[in-house]
Amino acid sequence: MSGFLDGMARSSAARVAAAAALESFAALERRAFATPPAPALQFSAGGFDVIAEIKLRSPAAGQLGRASDDWLGRACAYARAGAAAVSVLTEPTRFDGSLEHLRSAAAALAPLGVPAMRKDFIVDAYQVLEARVAGAGGVLVIARMLSRAQITELLDVAAAHHLFVLLEAFDAADLALAQELLATREGHGERILVGLNCRDLQTLSVVPQRFAELAAHLPSAYPAVAESGVSNAAEAAAAAKLGYRLALIGAALMAHENPAHLLAEIFTATRTLSC
Repeated sequence: MSGFLDGMARSSAARVAAAAALESFAALERRAFATPPAPALQFSAGGFDVIAEIKLRSPAAGQLGRASDDWLGRACAYARAGAAAVSVLTEPTRFDGSLEHLRSAAAALAPLGVPAMRKDFIVDAYQVLEARVAGAGGVLVIARMLSRAQITELLDVAAAHHLFVLLEAFDAADLALAQELLATREGHGERILVGLNCRDLQTLSVVPQRFAELAAHLPSAYPAVAESGVSNAAEAAAAAKLGYRLALIGAALMAHENPAHLLAEIFTATRTLSC
């Protein structure tokens, strides 16, 4: 594990411990089962989709927004412009996120039929339940941070609560692990996406050529998501040509004055390509 992910994992585990001291896993699970279902993740007929992200800050890009901004209006604009899901950062120390952001976004997106996804450094099934209670329809699971047993547990809990999972990889070894673990789950009706994040974990710089270098390693039975290296229509079209079914886009959408316009450009480029 990289130094960055190791630090995030420790911080995440501490947050779990603090939350579990206030509410037990069993009590949280009861609330999760009682929470109304989130909108289902649906793909467009055009052949390419975007998970649009609400991210107020990142270690690589710096400040992208503030809690006082109309980020909730931006999330709804994403949904109205055709985003398949809206990713919401909930990590507080390096990304200025919170579970309250997720809760607000999920409530606003539900009438629009678009699920919110919890993006965090999840290390415990407790955090999957927190996401469901907040109204999320999906969660991010970072393979590099976790053991095989942990990944399996997170996938099982997500499936039990009808959450989609974006299983994130950084290299060929991560993708091989994903392929191995997912081979036993095929046919179970779960909605699992496999993401390739092209960010270098040591420098936090983006290495977009990894999308091409590792495309052949992606599990063919699961929709592939291009992460971190897509910021415009041309890059989205390049990813689509390589076989990626979706892109997760954060900083570019957060920085754009009219994110709906950027999404329209991306869909024009990628969905024309796929027809």
